[in-house]
Amino acid sequence: MSLPQSETRRRCGPLLIEGMEQAVAHKRGEIALPTRDIDVPDVDVKALRTARGMSQRELAAFYGFALSALRDWEQKRRRPDRAARVLLRVIEREPEAMERALSS
Repeated sequence: MSLPQSETRRRCGPLLIEGMEQAVAHKRGEIALPTRDIDVPDVDVKALRTARGMSQRELAAFYGFALSALRDWEQKRRRPDRAARVLLRVIEREPEAMERALSS
């Protein structure tokens, strides 16, 4: 069941105003907004790649990573940034979900 448009506006309006007021106050340094810091563990990129049966070039191309970055991660010259670690973790644990998300 969906609400009539006027009812949706009535309910959302105050929440949107409150959110914008908090954003402005945060920008001014008047308040600190709560954050949720999640530790994203490292992933053994080489083990992940070999388990997927892919070359470095194939894995990089399939998931949109720079080949040079993938090589650096595998050789421990660089650590994947947080966003890359999240993607690698999803690939490691739920490869089918990643493939579904990337399919057209």
